[in-house]
Amino acid sequence: MNKAFESLQEVLNNAFSGMRQACESYTPELKPRETGTIISIATGVAKVSGLPGVGFEEVLKFSGDTYGIAFNIDEEEIGVVLLGDYWHLQAGDKVERQGHVVDVPVGDELIGRIINPLGQPLDNKGRLDSSARLPVERASAAIMDRAAVHVPLQTGIKVIDALIPVGRGQRELILGDRQTGKTAIALNTILNQRDQNVLCVYCAIGQQASSLAKVVAVLREQKALDYTVVVVTEGNDPPGLAYIAPYAATSIAEYYMEQGRDVLIVYDDLTHHARAYRELSLLLRRPPGREAYPGDIFYIHSRLLERATHLSKELGGGSLTALPIIETEAQDISAYIPTNLISITDGQIYLSPSLFELGVLPAVDVGKSVSRVGGKAQHTIYRAVTGDLKIAYAQFEELETFARFGARLDENTRKIIEHGRRIRACLMQAEFIPVSILEQIMVLLALTEKLFDAVPLEQMDIAEQVVRAAAQAIPTEVNTHINNAEILSDKERSLIIQLARNALAELSADSEAQQS
Repeated sequence: MNKAFESLQEVLNNAFSGMRQACESYTPELKPRETGTIISIATGVAKVSGLPGVGFEEVLKFSGDTYGIAFNIDEEEIGVVLLGDYWHLQAGDKVERQGHVVDVPVGDELIGRIINPLGQPLDNKGRLDSSARLPVERASAAIMDRAAVHVPLQTGIKVIDALIPVGRGQRELILGDRQTGKTAIALNTILNQRDQNVLCVYCAIGQQASSLAKVVAVLREQKALDYTVVVVTEGNDPPGLAYIAPYAATSIAEYYMEQGRDVLIVYDDLTHHARAYRELSLLLRRPPGREAYPGDIFYIHSRLLERATHLSKELGGGSLTALPIIETEAQDISAYIPTNLISITDGQIYLSPSLFELGVLPAVDVGKSVSRVGGKAQHTIYRAVTGDLKIAYAQFEELETFARFGARLDENTRKIIEHGRRIRACLMQAEFIPVSILEQIMVLLALTEKLFDAVPLEQMDIAEQVVRAAAQAIPTEVNTHINNAEILSDKERSLIIQLARNALAELSADSEAQQS
């Protein structure tokens, strides 16, 4: 009995000795918490005192899991942009530093999801399990890390692919008055990336909930969400969320680009972004400048769009193509913000309200639209097919204006006008129905050879459909040359033209048979 008691006592002594040694060797890591106090609250911003060690754009935590970004750092107070619901906050509440800048989750887990700029899911599909995160503000790639833009990004829109080509890594501005089809062009481009190994990021900035619902419905119906991430801020969200939205979306896109993948990002639209930044700046008492925008309004967009690029082969060769959207007022493309963005981007696609009212859709004004990358980012065959198309169309528009005055036209002028009307008819396109490269080349070759000139204008839609259907008869090897951007031989070109001519001849014969 005594031996058993002694052995139990020895075990207890050893246990207590081990615990004592662990306690003596333990040194607690004390992390001091730096806290401040709210001085005042306004719409989407707060003034905070204390926090002497806070850094620019550091995340601050308020009560109720509301976060903000340190925006103005002065000696006596800090101006904070709030990123969530702030109605419960009041003067005197505590504020705590988080020790890091605002970041967003990234990774393949985001594909097919709808999130806000903080990475919180909005699609009722459960939480995101992404472990990787990137800051929303990142430096753009150095010049020596970039490669030339030379690979085309097909939009599936005939007038753009033929006359205003966009390359992978380019920044092409889409601008026009409201309700002229700007978002439709961006969505059509996203839909055309199916099976093109291009991931897409759609960033909605301060949009109405009804507009967002329509966009998401189109992406879902066309199965485009399979390769798209949607980053959303609605019109009733705090302006701080609208401000960081495009930067967060770009960080998500850059993650894929740095893996060597091609990415398309759409900012819809930067007008709301500029207004949100103006609102925040005025509330934080920053000096207003032209049209009450702060002096650095150009900088906030340039540092955003400079992140779109084509990386060198040594860095994987990925690309990030940006399609920023901007809304003009009364067709004034020389206004402050549109002018800023035109100077930052590599070209613009201008949508005309006049063409929209005439039913010319998409309402792209070819004369005011330009791609400063140009033919370097276009399939070689397009350059051979569309060489004179833009000049012929511009000449037609001038003569059409002249003809409206009732002047008598000679035969040559009349032919130019009739040919131009067929060009316009062929460049029209239904919404959300991308046209493949093969069908585009078929139609454009028929236009160049003036095969449509004999077709009545009211039958142009049918004639185009017939020619596009005839593209299925193009031999496989010719199809391969077209898709690989190889130059067509005279024999292959003649073959395509003959197929189009035969298709139109059959249409003409059927029309005559029906009339008789």
